[in-house]
Amino acid sequence: MLKIFNTLSKKKELFKSITDKLINIYVCGVTVSNYCHIGHGRTFYFFDILINYFKHIGYKCNYVRNITDIDNKLIKKILIQNISLKEITSKMILNMFNDFNNLNLKIPDFEPKVTDNIKLIINEIKRLLKYNFAYISINGDVRFSIKKYLNYSNLFFNQKIDVLKSDFVLWKINKNCDNYGWESPWGKGIPGWHIGCSVISNKYFDNCIDIHGGGCDLIFPHHENDLIQSKCLYGKKYLSNYWMHTGMVLNFEGNKLSKSKNNVYWLRDLLKIYHSDVIKFFFMSTHYRKNLYFNILELEKYKICINKLYLCLDNLNLNISLNKKDFSSFKEFDDLFYNFMNDDLNIPKVYTLIFNMMHEINKFKYNNRYLLASKLACKMKYFSNLIGILNSNVSFYLRNNNNKFIKKINRLIKIRNLARKKKKWNIADLLRNRLYKLNVLVKDKKNFMSDWYLK
Repeated sequence: MLKIFNTLSKKKELFKSITDKLINIYVCGVTVSNYCHIGHGRTFYFFDILINYFKHIGYKCNYVRNITDIDNKLIKKILIQNISLKEITSKMILNMFNDFNNLNLKIPDFEPKVTDNIKLIINEIKRLLKYNFAYISINGDVRFSIKKYLNYSNLFFNQKIDVLKSDFVLWKINKNCDNYGWESPWGKGIPGWHIGCSVISNKYFDNCIDIHGGGCDLIFPHHENDLIQSKCLYGKKYLSNYWMHTGMVLNFEGNKLSKSKNNVYWLRDLLKIYHSDVIKFFFMSTHYRKNLYFNILELEKYKICINKLYLCLDNLNLNISLNKKDFSSFKEFDDLFYNFMNDDLNIPKVYTLIFNMMHEINKFKYNNRYLLASKLACKMKYFSNLIGILNSNVSFYLRNNNNKFIKKINRLIKIRNLARKKKKWNIADLLRNRLYKLNVLVKDKKNFMSDWYLK
């Protein structure tokens, strides 16, 4: 049975959907004021895995991920650059689609933009005013009254009142400028950040959300305020059962990667250097709820890991249909896979399992048991595909990602075969030992040729 960590209750809970075998998932998407960074990639890759797994165990998923295409940063840009909002957001949305496509992320069922829902947002702000949960401030902005809400209930993520320094904006009036925004009963302006998610999630799910997710940096204030608004707007009708959040991506010194600190890494730049599997493998190398420390050397390490997995699959039949006997033979791998996935999607442990399977496959190959190797490889690839890796054609990957590691092995094998041909056995033995330290097993053949396998 699947257990997931619910940020709302701060504990692992047995998952139960609102509707039988149907799951509504709402994930807070990108604010398209700039290119997508690796934090975006990690969050949306995790929810890809979650949805893949739900579908695998028999659920249908409705996946909505919004696009925030209006905020203060975007307004600042259009004023400085003297261009339209649409010019900036169209460019950034296109880049976002390209980045996520290159990372092989799934396309949500719906990907609504905040600016396409302004009328609905205005209507819901009217309701908050009507219910006295909001007020018009001195400067004309419409603001949500936190103290008013506290008269009714407690804050969901247990934030203390002194942390909530001020009421938050629902509608921000234009000041000293009239060339952007939308007309409203309170004047021309733009919606606040939080109200967009409440309105859009209600539009698509009638506020019956199984899982509401995003990065942990959204817990407060965004998801806190989203929850407050939705409770005030929809009362008992509002239901969002599980809140799931991914950890932040930090630099090696433990500092948050952010555009303001100019230490951010854009997905588009990394994807020019590394295959998507390498980046994705790195993203889940630490449990999704924990912070991830970025270092370019880590990507080099995981590049070798991915290369080993593809090398393991080389020259095997990956189109074998497994029968009941095969499933029985591989039951221990099945049991471990489901145990790890059902324990709050423990992907690092799944990685360990996949590498243990790789070692077994390489043993089968070394002992010329290619049928067994192929059958286990099919199982390993299936597990890997469920968590979003090893989807590339094996030959194509190896041909286009030839690297120093593989070249080094082939060079040592070539030198060793030459030493064997000249009967320089001491050199041949030394080279075999050197290859062994690189986790390479050598199998000598006739005519001074050799095959090699990774341990």
